[in-house]
Amino acid sequence: MKTIDIIAGARPNFMKIAPIIRALESHRKAGGALVYRLVHTGQHYDARMSGDFFTQLGIPEPQVNLEVGSGTQAEQTATIMVRYEKLLLEAPSDVCLVVGDVTSTMACAIAAQKLGVPVAHVEAGIRSGDWSMPEEINRMVTDSITNWFFTTSEVANENLRRSGVGDARIFFVGNTMIDTLLANFERLRPPAFWDELGLTAGEYFVLTLHRPANVDTADGFATLLAAIGESTRGLPTIFPVHPRTAKTLEAIGTLPANVKLVDPQPYLEFNYLVKNARAVITDSGGITEETTVMRVPCLTLRDSTERPETVTVGTNELIGTDPAKLKPAMDRLFAGEWKKGAIPEKWDGQTATRIVAVLEQLLVTPAQRG
Repeated sequence: MKTIDIIAGARPNFMKIAPIIRALESHRKAGGALVYRLVHTGQHYDARMSGDFFTQLGIPEPQVNLEVGSGTQAEQTATIMVRYEKLLLEAPSDVCLVVGDVTSTMACAIAAQKLGVPVAHVEAGIRSGDWSMPEEINRMVTDSITNWFFTTSEVANENLRRSGVGDARIFFVGNTMIDTLLANFERLRPPAFWDELGLTAGEYFVLTLHRPANVDTADGFATLLAAIGESTRGLPTIFPVHPRTAKTLEAIGTLPANVKLVDPQPYLEFNYLVKNARAVITDSGGITEETTVMRVPCLTLRDSTERPETVTVGTNELIGTDPAKLKPAMDRLFAGEWKKGAIPEKWDGQTATRIVAVLEQLLVTPAQRG
């Protein structure tokens, strides 16, 4: 048997690992030689950011929880490395599989590689070019020490090639986030506040903001929210509040009347909101992938994106961080002039199956296959 450590630490990871776990379990039931150990670093430890996702997506209880908890990025990185190193020294694995671009991804990759455990990176090669984003640093560091790269697009493949990675180590498999979305599409359900807020499909917006450039100063954040309140023309704008965002909101005080603050939503409820929204306004990356597949217009309040296929192929547009640029884009949306978009190659719900097939080729020798 070959043991694969699957690393999960923060909310964006959970949607990406769920289909990989299911594919590995199916592989094992069919007589395959791959087993997994689920390692939760505890980077997100609040049930709203972690536990709800495990329950809704059918992710089994982790075999290991490093229980890192809160702290600065450096503190979390160091603690994850120390605790994961200890785990590997006590019980080595055959490969460390990391997903996405959170702190846990980078920290576990470093610890594994220093102990000679090969690293496989799911969602490798994506780049925003914006070094002010912690996630961009995490991506670059992780990919610089990765052995095998599982990618979501040809753009990511080219990014890796330009950095010197040979084609033999690049595997264009698709997007596990979309595996999870398609597997759960019929299970999406309205949140508890749907009726209370009088929501109607196509007659509200979804807003998510957490990037430092948008939310870390009260004055700038207030100006942005005022622009959003005005440009949405009085329609309810549902704003699930990220913990880092809540701190700045406390200093703002009065918000536009149509901006409705709600708690972070579980997976099924959040994507029901997205699916039925007139549009999504966001500074996230992952949400732009889901809106693309659901054909929901998406306005991204950033100057760059690590997922350019959501712009060139999908329903996403980069609006930038200047609040004044939001209204003209929203006017086009209300006029029915938004692009329809298409679905990128291999975003078909079969990515995890492809990943497991590659892992078997890499880890199981012909003699072992027998």
